[in-house]
Amino acid sequence: MKIEKILFTTKFRELTFNALESLFVLKDADLKEVVLSYIIPREDVAFVPYGGYLKKEEERLREETRMKFEDWQKALSEKGVDSKIIIEVGEPVPKILSIAEREKVDLIVAGRKKRTVEKLHLGSCTLEILRRSPIPVLVNKYMVQFEWAGEIVTRINDRIFDKPLIATDWSEPSNRAFDLLLSLKNVVKEAAICHVIGEKILKGKDKSELYRLENENTERLERYCKILRNAGIKAEFHLSSGDTTSEILRIARELRASMIIVGTTGKDRLHELLPGSVSHRIADISELPTLLVP
Repeated sequence: MKIEKILFTTKFRELTFNALESLFVLKDADLKEVVLSYIIPREDVAFVPYGGYLKKEEERLREETRMKFEDWQKALSEKGVDSKIIIEVGEPVPKILSIAEREKVDLIVAGRKKRTVEKLHLGSCTLEILRRSPIPVLVNKYMVQFEWAGEIVTRINDRIFDKPLIATDWSEPSNRAFDLLLSLKNVVKEAAICHVIGEKILKGKDKSELYRLENENTERLERYCKILRNAGIKAEFHLSSGDTTSEILRIARELRASMIIVGTTGKDRLHELLPGSVSHRIADISELPTLLVP
C-alpha cells in the first residue's frame, strides 16, 4: 500500500493551502500526483426559486476555482508533483467518492469544519466520507485550538508525518494501516504503536488471565516495533487498558505524536452510522490529523 495519488478536496476555508503544503513531503514517499477537487453545491446554481439553472453563476464559480487551483498547481509543480483540477456540480459526498474511484486515488484528504475552542467537530461531509470511503481518508487539521490542563492551546499541524502514532486492534484494517505506515518510511522520523485492552475484554478476567493478555500483546507490539526498526524507523510501543478512545488520545498527547493512524473495521464503520465508534471519536475529538484506513 503506497500513497502515489491523492484526492485533495476543499471548500477553500482558511489555511487550506497550508494544509496542502504539509503533504508535499510525501514526494519522498512516492507521491506522484494530486487531484485538486472542488464540488459546487447543486443548490448554489440549480433549482433556484424562479431562477431555474444559473449557468452563468456556475461558469463564474468554475472560473474562480480554476484560478485558485492554478496557483496551487504551480507550487506542486515546483515540488515535482503532477496535478489535475476537477470541478463538478452536485452533492459533495457522492461526487467526491465517485472522483476517488474514477481517478483510482490512494488517499482522500478531507478538511474539518471550523472549530470552536470548546469542542472539535468534523463537518457532516467529512463524517460521511469517513463512513463510506473504501480507501484511506486523512482528516487534515492544520491549525486547531483546544483546552489542555485548563489552558487554551493553539497547535499547528504542519509536520504531520514526523511522529505518527498507530493504534492497532490487530484487525485486518489495522494491518493495512501498519503497511501504509511502512510505506512512509522515507518521511517518518519515528513512530509509536499502541494497543488498548478494552474494558469489555478486561471484565471478569482473573489475575493469571490478565497476565497472559499483557504478555501476548506485549510480544505482538515488540514484533511490530522490530519490523519498523528494520525499515529504518525509530519505534516504541505502548500497551494500555481502559477506555480505548481516551487511552489513544492520552498516549498521543504524552508522546507528542504528530498524527494518529487507525484502522476502521467493517463493524466499526457500521457503528459509525451512530455516534460513538472509536475511529469516529478519535477523528472528531483529537487535535491531531487522523488517518483512517478501512
